[in-house]
Amino acid sequence: MFGIVRPCTHRLTGGLKAEWMAHLCGLCLALRADHGQSARVATNYDGLLVSVLTEAQAGTAGARRTAGPCPLRAMRTAPVAHGEGARLAAAVSLVLASAKVRDHVADGDGLLARRPLAAAPAGGPPLGPRRSPRRRELGLDTAVLLDAVGRQSAVEALARPGTPLTAVTEPTETATAAAFAHTAVLAGKPHNAAPLAEAGRLFGRLAHLLDAVEDREADRAAGVWNPLAATGTPLAEARRLADDAVHGIRLALRDVDFADGRLAHRLLAHELPRSVDRAFGTAACGHRSGHAAPGTTAGSGGDRHPFPHKPPRGLLAGCAAFALLCCTCRMCCAEEYEGPWSRKKREGCCRDCDCGCDGCGEGCGCGDCCCCPCDGC
Repeated sequence: MFGIVRPCTHRLTGGLKAEWMAHLCGLCLALRADHGQSARVATNYDGLLVSVLTEAQAGTAGARRTAGPCPLRAMRTAPVAHGEGARLAAAVSLVLASAKVRDHVADGDGLLARRPLAAAPAGGPPLGPRRSPRRRELGLDTAVLLDAVGRQSAVEALARPGTPLTAVTEPTETATAAAFAHTAVLAGKPHNAAPLAEAGRLFGRLAHLLDAVEDREADRAAGVWNPLAATGTPLAEARRLADDAVHGIRLALRDVDFADGRLAHRLLAHELPRSVDRAFGTAACGHRSGHAAPGTTAGSGGDRHPFPHKPPRGLLAGCAAFALLCCTCRMCCAEEYEGPWSRKKREGCCRDCDCGCDGCGEGCGCGDCCCCPCDGC
């Protein structure tokens, strides 16, 4: 599971946790229905934002269907989002997965460093869709998204010290702007397209930027390409760009006509700043004591203790480990877990949760409260 918007469920109050899970499961099932069983590996936290935005504008939060038992839900049924928003999110998620696969193939790291997966086409994920996305029904030509992914390598090849970082992030910005704007068309509110395109553009910039920041040290150690190193961008400038993107997204959301924007507001106005803090290492955990930074032991005073190296797992063993991590919720709730294939130490999504409410008050809905720190939200 990848993506920068990884909310701690302790903060999703007032029914927002159930709504978030409904979109996540709806995305997974839409991937299966439209693109085949193997496409479900493209389920990610950022792709579900497309489904959330579509529903937030249309006001169709009650439009749910009951999904059957699933091992990832401990064999429980659950209400899940469905419809055009979920299917658009599925198409976008495949493009995001394609970009991720292209990056790993180019870098020669992780599972994709080894044959036969390294031989998979770099233009898309090695999980051939059962049928192409339903472009006519969705009304979005996914060629716009695929073209952006295809241009990324050429843009990166031209990057030199002094090249603006925004020149490298432009293809991602273009793709996410198109996806966010099309949610307005699906929701029947075309007047929302312009502000959502702006929010999507800045979200794409932020996603690309935070991925580069989080991978900076690992890329340097492995000697692989990284946008920050290639353009000579210092961390201070990267942080400025990230904070500006968060601010711009908040301003753009103020111009969107939402029927029920509580979840969209929580994810894009409140969770994104936490994503930035997490990537730059400025987040602090407030509901665990003795919390240790990655690579250190609690109470050690910050002395680093490198984890022992373990050989990566094979494909089948990694799949089994992935299923176990999902079924036991360790990916979300554990302070630390072992990557299913790489066996590298990873942080659980909720480890940096402070379980606060950003001053909005528990259960206030967060959308209209006067104390919300979102520039007048």
